[in-house]
Parts: sequence; structure tokens; C-alpha cells
Amino acid sequence: MAVEYCDGPQLVIAGAGAGKTRVLTHKIAYLLFNGWKPWNILALTFTNKAAREMEARIKVLVGDKNAKGLNMGTFHSLMASVLRREASYVGYKSNYTIYDESDSRSLLKAIIKEMSLDEKKYKPAVIHSVISMAKNNCIDADSYSTNLSEVDMDNEYDLGKIGEIYHLYEARLRQANAMDFDDLLLKAYHLFRDNDEIRKQYSDKYRYILIDEYQDTNYVQQQIVYILSGKNGYVCAVGDDYQSIYAFRGARIDNILKFRSLFDDCKLFKLERNYRSTKMIVAAANSLMKHNKNQIDKDVYSDKADGELVDIVEACSDKEEVAIVCKEIKKATRHDSVEYKNIAILYRTNAQSRLFEDELRAQNIPYRIYGGLSFYQRKEIKDIVAYFKLVCNPDDEEALKRIINYPTRGIGDTTISKIIDRARAANTSLWNVICDIETGSVDVNKGTITKLINFRNLIAGFIEQTETVDAFELGKEIIMKSGVSAEIYSGTDPDDVSRQENVEQLINGLSDFVADRREQGEEEHALLIDYLQLVSLMTDADNDDSSDNKVTLMTIHSAKGLEYDTVFVVGLEENLFPGQKSLTSLARLEEERRLLYVAITRAERKCFLTWSQKRWRYGMMEYERPSRFLKDISIQYVSKYGDSFASDYNPDSRSIQRRPVHLPLRSSSNLIENTRMRSNRMTIIPRESKGATDNSYDGDLKIGTRISHMRFGVGTITNLEGRGENAKATVEFDNAGTKQLLLKFAKITVIH
Repeated sequence: MAVEYCDGPQLVIAGAGAGKTRVLTHKIAYLLFNGWKPWNILALTFTNKAAREMEARIKVLVGDKNAKGLNMGTFHSLMASVLRREASYVGYKSNYTIYDESDSRSLLKAIIKEMSLDEKKYKPAVIHSVISMAKNNCIDADSYSTNLSEVDMDNEYDLGKIGEIYHLYEARLRQANAMDFDDLLLKAYHLFRDNDEIRKQYSDKYRYILIDEYQDTNYVQQQIVYILSGKNGYVCAVGDDYQSIYAFRGARIDNILKFRSLFDDCKLFKLERNYRSTKMIVAAANSLMKHNKNQIDKDVYSDKADGELVDIVEACSDKEEVAIVCKEIKKATRHDSVEYKNIAILYRTNAQSRLFEDELRAQNIPYRIYGGLSFYQRKEIKDIVAYFKLVCNPDDEEALKRIINYPTRGIGDTTISKIIDRARAANTSLWNVICDIETGSVDVNKGTITKLINFRNLIAGFIEQTETVDAFELGKEIIMKSGVSAEIYSGTDPDDVSRQENVEQLINGLSDFVADRREQGEEEHALLIDYLQLVSLMTDADNDDSSDNKVTLMTIHSAKGLEYDTVFVVGLEENLFPGQKSLTSLARLEEERRLLYVAITRAERKCFLTWSQKRWRYGMMEYERPSRFLKDISIQYVSKYGDSFASDYNPDSRSIQRRPVHLPLRSSSNLIENTRMRSNRMTIIPRESKGATDNSYDGDLKIGTRISHMRFGVGTITNLEGRGENAKATVEFDNAGTKQLLLKFAKITVIH
């Protein structure tokens, strides 16, 4: 029916795995078979790839000749073509150029400098994001300054000059005969809104408009569709409100929720059959979404096998969580014949990849990062690790060149080139040249010499501690005193927050590393040089496999539209998923719930939802609470509720703050204060000795004793050796493998 109805506006709600692409392609084919001309059909998608795939499918259905002339592509590409032809109507020449994100930020940087504004405060990336969102909401430079909500928000963040910057930015774009990506939509909207003749011309041309992924449209895209199609026009919107997860990019869920009120006599069609997942997975996802208030009622179902229950897995710590995931991956590949490439690990934030990358490497499980960089390849991590390398080996030329002027300290490329030339001439390292800089061996002025001396003294101060201070304490001191912390924690836009989360994960890794070495009786090998060796081994060629048969790691946002046999959704804890910011409004919380729905419905056969009782945060173990979303899933569709999950969480008392909220790390002093405050509490507390006998250690420890460890989980003691300070226990943990623990540092509890 959705394919055959062609008498007016229609909304097609296509649930996850319901075959919406098939519906769109068959509908276009149906139109062509029934006399519609290809040039009268406009099909709008969100990626060029989707447009190409759809066009290829249509050609198979109707033949190349009958499909010739179809207008199919992204909003941006099709509106760019329109503007090319009608440029004069919006004050441009037809040969206008298009500025990409880099071009736009470069122009904004120049404007901010010309206005003598503080670039650390008026960051080009932040300003570009604000202007982009304004354009997506049809707010041009003239109306921005009179928009009270925008002005109030700018003033709240002490960014009252954004309106002026926006005006200058628009003027400079027009002067350069250039448009940015957002202009391609906003100018097209203005073109159709302000020119009736032009609007009618294109309305007559694009008589039937089809839009894919309608839940992802922003306001200006909605307005373009409405203007071209009219209230009673031929328009078909296909999407799923359950999968609206891009509000941070400007997408408005109201576009799909209120579509029927915008278009008169609109028909609603629901594609509720999921062709991808088992009945259990579909039912679990449905039961989750019944807790959202703002939605289009639907009952997605599956005709596939019942399948297995969705596993909710409670881990004692984030370390055990990754161990459990790796254990289940091996089980899936060995016992269920699932290939690595059909397995995905999904997380809320990019920073969560570190623990999984480390453990997958350690267990020789091949993986790839989808849509992003491996943790240790991210710029902020490489910068910090370069500091670590230089401190441990000051003759490391590549490390020195990377960070000598990061953060900016006034040591430019010319100075660095002179240092390199001197080092080559004297057959020595760059560090030795800098150590001898006062002698005049390098032709630089006194001011530059002072800067080089300050840099040398900074690094030398760290070098003095490399053999006496552990990796965690020295690492966080380097991050603070080098200025890296101040640089990274100075911003609040999404990219800045992502970098901050990555740095926090690195600090967590340092803390975990030191704790591990202490417990294993190797405290003398918990230095920065030892940590670097471990990281270098992990990031070497261990995972350099050209095969495509790899486990996929990615954020849930990146996973939309993909599918896997087995899916692990990890980190389902309050303030992580849902994130802390989402707890401030119902709209944000409901989008987080939709995000989990998207994650669950990526799974075809098996889905695991994992959470940790304890997680490293800011360099210490913090107690966590399970995500409220776990209780939203009806109990008949899940298995493996842990004891603490069942008893520690009351689904009927969901206040906004479920647990003490951690101080956000938004400044360099804040970062180190948090880690310093927690470092005193980080040290593993020794068990109380109860006196050893010939057959026991600390009274109640014997071979065969079941114990619980704060990070590794539950295990069985298989061997005991030594006495007093040197007493050690070998433990076979249920999920984390075999560990040898120095009992004076091992925080364990005997299970009676």
C-alpha cells in the first residue's frame, strides 16, 4: 500500500530492519511504470552513497533508459545545482565556490583576529558550529542579532560578539562569491521563499518529492520540502522516529512527529515487520521504547526465530567488562562459527574504545575502529605520549619536534630548523643542542633563547622524576605543567569534550597500569618508561592485519544503518549512558533512549548489554549505578540480571541525579585537582592480616578459596606462596584469566 498510494502526502514509518530502502526504490519504480516522468521525481537522501545505491536498484527494476533523468541526491548536492542556475536571485554569480569546514573556520579565524578578539574564547570551531546551527534553523545574519534566544545564550557564555562575527562572515563570503555548506540550504530556502515565479518553476518540475531518513531532517530542510511540495502536494517522507538520534547536528524529531499536521490529508503507513533481528531482540527493543512519550505508536515485530534472550551482563569493573566481552567473542567464533567481521562493540563515546582496544590486542583478536581513529592515534593522545617519550628519552627527535611548540610557546619553525641544522653539523641530538643553547651555537635572539631555556627546564624537571615517581603521578604532572591540560580543557564544544574524555581515559589507563603492577608485586616496574613500553607493544604491528575479518568498534551514532550477527552495547551506566547532560531535559533523555534502541536493533541474532559496578574515573575507581534504560526493557526478554542490579536499583524512583555527580573537568587546575584529590584514595588498600598458619594465608585464604577482586571479578585461588610482605596468591578469575597478586596490595574479599 505504501508503494501504490500516490494521491497526496504520505508518511511511511519504517522500523529498524523494515526495508525502507526497498520501499523507496519500488515506489519510484512504481511511479515510473505508471506514467510519471523521471525528471519530475525528486528523491532526497542524506549521503551520496545512499543515492547511488538507490539509483542502481531502480535501474535494475526499470532499466537504465527509463531511469534516465531522475533527480536523486543529497539535499546539499541538489540545492547546489539549483543555486548554480539561479545564483543571481540570491546575489551571487553562477561560478560561486563552496567553502568546506576548513575554509569556513580559516575565514572565521581571520575575522576574529581582525576584531582583536581572544581566539581562546572565540574559538573558530565553536563560532562555526553556532553559525551553522543558526543557518539550519533559518536564522540568517540579519535576524540573528534580533533573535532574543540566540543573543541571550551568547551573553550567558560571554560570547556577545557572535552576531557581529556572523555579519562579517556573511559579508566576506559574499565578497568572495562563496557559500559554505549550510548556505546551500539556507540560500535555496530564501530563493524559493522570496521568488514566487522561481518557486513555481521548481514545484512544477519536482512534482513528486521523496525524502529518505526524514527523522534526520533539520528545520531548513523541512521548509524546503514544504515550499516545493505545498500543503496538498505529492510528497513521501520515509523514516523512523525511533531512530532520531542527531539532534546535536540540528535534526528535529518534531519534523516527523508533526508531519501529518503540516500536510493536509496526509496518509500514514507503518512498516512494522523487522526482517533483520530475532523476535526476542525486536521485543526487547520495543519494550524499551514504550517508555518514550514523544513518538508515533507502532508495534515492530519479527517473523524470524524466537532467538535467545538479550543478555544484561553485570561486571564488577570496567576491566572485567572488557574481559567478559572478549570471552564472549571467542565463544561466538569458536562455538557458533560467527566471523569476527559479524561482531560489533558499540559504545556511547569514542573515549571508551581504549580499554577494548587494549584487551583485544592482548588477546590477539583482530579489530577495526569504524568511522574514527584508534585511541592511541588520536592527536591529543599522540601529543601527550610524545611528552612521555621525550621525558624518558630526551634524544627522541620526533617526540621533541612534535611538542617543542605544543602548546604554543613561541618557538617557531625557523628556530626549530636552526636547531636541527646545528644538531646535524655537530652530529648530536636536538636535545643536546637545546641544553647548550646559552653558548650561542644557534643563531637566535635572546627572547627565543629564554623560551628554549624554559622548555628545557620544564622537561628536565620531569626527567629528574622518571626513576622515582610512578607513571600515574608523573604522567598527570606532565599533562598539567606542560600546558596540555589548559589547552584541551579550555573549550566546551563537542570536539573539545571528546578530546577531554580521551585525556581522562589516558589518565585512567596510567592509574590502572600502576595498580596492576603493585598488585603483581612489580611496583619497581610501574614507571613511565614501563608504561611506554607497554603502549608501544600494543600499538605496534600486533593488529596490522590486512584481512577484513575483524571485530568492529564504533560509537552508536556511527552504527546507524549497519547490522551484525552479534552486538555488544557496553558502558550502560548512569551518567555515561544516558550521559549526564541528557538528564537535564525529557527531550534529551528520550533521544538517549532512542540511541539505545538503535544499538540493540543492530543485532541480528545475539545482543549483550553490559555495565560495570566500578569504573576508572579521573584516575581512581568510582562506584557506578546501572543505566535506568536497563530496567525499561521488559524482564521477559532479558537474562543474567546481576544481584546488585536487581537489588540496588529501584525503577520506580528515577530522580534526575542517581548518584553523586563528578565535577566536570573543564579547566587544567580542575583536572589535576580531581586527579590529585583522588590519587590519595586510589592506592589499593591491603587486606587486614589475620595471622598465617602452615595451611592458610591471612587466616581465611586457602587453595580453592573463592574470592572477589575489585577489578578482576570473581575467581578461585590456585596457588599461595611467600609470607608477610611477600605473600602472593595465584587466582584463576572467571572472566579475567589468571593473575598473580601481591596480597599486601590486593583488594579482595573472600566469598563465603
